[in-house]
Amino acid sequence: MTASSSSGVRRVRAGVNAITAALVVGVVVGLALTPDGRDWLRRPTLIPGSLANASAGPPPTAAPILAPAVVAPVVPAANPLRDKAAQGRLRIGVFGDSMADGVWTALYREMRPYSAVTVTKFSEVSTGLSRYDYVDIQSKTARQIAEQPIDAAVVLFGTNDAQGISLDGVVHDFGTDGWKAAYARRVDDLVAMLRGQGIAVYWIGLPEMKRAGFDGRMDLINEVVSARMAALGVPFLETETVTRDAAGEYDAYLPETGTGRRRLMRASDGIHMTMAGYIRITEPVAERIKRDAGLEATSDAAASPAGT
Repeated sequence: MTASSSSGVRRVRAGVNAITAALVVGVVVGLALTPDGRDWLRRPTLIPGSLANASAGPPPTAAPILAPAVVAPVVPAANPLRDKAAQGRLRIGVFGDSMADGVWTALYREMRPYSAVTVTKFSEVSTGLSRYDYVDIQSKTARQIAEQPIDAAVVLFGTNDAQGISLDGVVHDFGTDGWKAAYARRVDDLVAMLRGQGIAVYWIGLPEMKRAGFDGRMDLINEVVSARMAALGVPFLETETVTRDAAGEYDAYLPETGTGRRRLMRASDGIHMTMAGYIRITEPVAERIKRDAGLEATSDAAASPAGT
């Protein structure tokens, strides 16, 4: 290469370097004029070599692919009533106060077509879950089922329970939070004792009452009991809706199931029922027990040939 050509190359290179330097200076100045640019200058992430991405976070990673959840097959819960009925014997006991006495009579009538079913009265007038100093229902029931075993318990308490409860040396006035907790505890204890003996439990709610004040107290008891039954997984058969008229009010006369004919359903005290009334509030629990025990089509009448 001649001296003149070498000199020309050097001039070209110098010119390129000058242009490059000018571009770099221009870029730096441009970056310095913006917040993002200044931030980049403090933490450059595009410099080649070992410093590249030094201040950047780790590259994003894909979310792991989870294996499909294994769903266990649904296994129907054991139904002890169906098993008992299939063996040719289903023993039902009715527990409670004077209101439960009427339920026992009505349930006995409802179950007459089924020779395998017996319905026994364990209820007692003037008893309840509030005054264990009068009758300890927990101990009484434990003694009753030990003497006469049953497979299902139908329970209706409450008409005598709007009074204080003495528990652990403290008297809780009716309707207070302490009373609600104490009453709930007695309900839980009774259900646990029955279930501990393998007995299926069905709890019947209190019906609509004539006097507003008394009805309000029974409503409170229904609220406590229904909440406990929901928590314990026990069927609660409410009776308020079937003891009201079309306007949602108390009415001593209501349509009879099947015929629609108005019948006297309530006793003169506005609390207890006539026989027609007890049949009305017992129908829901009777139908539930029949369904649970698989009795719908197994009555003696249904099994008999026509005309016999």
